[in-house]
Amino acid sequence: MRRVRYEVNGGPDVLFVEDVAAPEPGPGELLVDVEAIGVTLPCVRKVREGSEPIPLGGEIAGTVAALGEGATGFAVGDRVTGLCFSYGYAEQAVLHPAMTSRIPAHATAVDAIALVRSGLVARGAYESARPEPGESVLVTAAASAIGTMALQLAKAGGAKRVVAAVSSAEKADFARESGADEVVLYGDASWGEPVDLVIDAVGGELLTPAVRALSPGGRLVAFSSGGGTIEAYDLLVGGKSVIGFQMAVIARNKPALYARWLGELWELHSAGKLRTRVAAELPLADAARAHELIESRRNLGKVVLVTGRA
Repeated sequence: MRRVRYEVNGGPDVLFVEDVAAPEPGPGELLVDVEAIGVTLPCVRKVREGSEPIPLGGEIAGTVAALGEGATGFAVGDRVTGLCFSYGYAEQAVLHPAMTSRIPAHATAVDAIALVRSGLVARGAYESARPEPGESVLVTAAASAIGTMALQLAKAGGAKRVVAAVSSAEKADFARESGADEVVLYGDASWGEPVDLVIDAVGGELLTPAVRALSPGGRLVAFSSGGGTIEAYDLLVGGKSVIGFQMAVIARNKPALYARWLGELWELHSAGKLRTRVAAELPLADAARAHELIESRRNLGKVVLVTGRA
């Protein structure tokens, strides 16, 4: 089978495709014929900035091909999606059942990649802000896979005003199509009228204007891998607060809540109330191009690698 790997850290050009033997599922594990793979900014950052090369894992979707000894809950032939912690940029990969869920009959593998992880993170970040109907919401990285989900979920949750913050004017129409009432640019002197909630997926230098955009008593949810710092005084003025969110905490400690959120996402998708937005479907061999698209922030929606094994 084919998989993508790298031996030194650097830009997208360090990625290469190699032919290797298929992995063997260990006790309790599932072997999956991979159809689609999600490309994420944290993975791209690890390739460029990590201390040493690691297996390219992450979101995968496909069909169960074999069961490891003692594996339960799934059968050969089940269509599934989940988080792979080993080599996920591959034609076959291993999943643990605890990090795996079924793909409904109405959805494709690409739908699953575009909806599940991004939708869960968007839902969790939004819920962490304790939203009330009628509040206003601003979403950064609003043209990303998570951002487009957050815009739609805010609308579905009763937000009276949803603002998209994006890096360039070229993304404005896409953000509006994804549910935004207004669009602002990161470099604007003002992000318009203050909002009750900010859902921030960027971090870094953007945290300062994000806090500034909050109304008195407003809440900012930070879940970016980009880091950054916030001055305490900026929070004291107006009684603002910052909430940290990590999806892994929910998956580990609140599995029932995780499952409920996932079920609700699929219900919204089936009803046509939650659209997946896919920027590009690229062949596995074009992994470098996929990383470059993410790194340049030119993607509108999810970037997906496909293996052709559907």
